[in-house]
Amino acid sequence: MTDITQDKTENKTQAQQDYEAGQDFLNNKDMSQAANAFHNALVGFEQEKNEIGIANASDKLGDICALHNDIVRSLEHYDRAYAICEKNSDRFSLFSIERKKAQIFHKAKEYDKAIKMYLDVLDEFSALVNPQGSVDTLETLAELYLQVGDKSKAADSFRMAASIHNNFKHKKHAAEFIKKAEAAEQA
Repeated sequence: MTDITQDKTENKTQAQQDYEAGQDFLNNKDMSQAANAFHNALVGFEQEKNEIGIANASDKLGDICALHNDIVRSLEHYDRAYAICEKNSDRFSLFSIERKKAQIFHKAKEYDKAIKMYLDVLDEFSALVNPQGSVDTLETLAELYLQVGDKSKAADSFRMAASIHNNFKHKKHAAEFIKKAEAAEQA
């Protein structure tokens, strides 16, 4: 008979235990310990040749680097995870990484890359029929367009967001976006 108080870590690899420890440190906002644990997990997953583990650990290391504004290393980790997810046709993970990379490019003021990534994100939200995600992305795109001085595209993005709200009978929200579109054209 199995003792129900038995330690549940005995069937987990060291890499998986390190990854879970990293998650705990991350949840407790202990970034240095989380980074160390995810790095150890990454090394362990590499030794095990566990691609899914490598992708997960790389993604988490990318998140930590992004929090510390280490854009180059963040993108390196995300790109590694992305390549594995692409190989495994994991569309939802690819989409998650695309959103993170778009935010990184925006933060790094690489506006052309950010716009391109957010347009891809918008296409994905549209395909998933996710109106809230589409509206949020359109609003971000409008802000980016304003930052690069493209008032017309900013206004168009706000109007598209208004149209989505109109489709759901959200008249107040639609009116707010129409006002933003008008303000963008006047800016």
